[in-house]
Amino acid sequence: VQLQASGGGLVQAGGSLRLSCAASGRTFSIYYMGWFRQAPGKEREFVAGISWSGGTTFYQDSVKGRFTISRDNAKNTVYLQMNSLKPEDTAVYFCAARRLPQAIRVVSGYDYWGQGTQVTVSS
Repeated sequence: VQLQASGGGLVQAGGSLRLSCAASGRTFSIYYMGWFRQAPGKEREFVAGISWSGGTTFYQDSVKGRFTISRDNAKNTVYLQMNSLKPEDTAVYFCAARRLPQAIRVVSGYDYWGQGTQVTVSS
């Protein structure tokens, strides 16, 4: 499975961005897709996730109500709509895929990773 993330950029606080993650290859093996982020000097952290088939979603508490994860199975693409962005959302954002449903918030549980896309929120 190959993952291609896009959509990052520079935005002012309160603004919006939409990230996309296009999957290719053996996508039938994907059970769950997640978005993670990593700020300078910090560990990579779970942001949001969605089951590939059923659409069940999970969010980190700090983004609930502001971020929305969705998927388009016809396009093999997962999106992360980010609204009301804050400077603390600044990070490199990564999409990832895993084949098993357990520990969906754990970085080490993911089998495939896309390249990161930078999101910078200015105050």
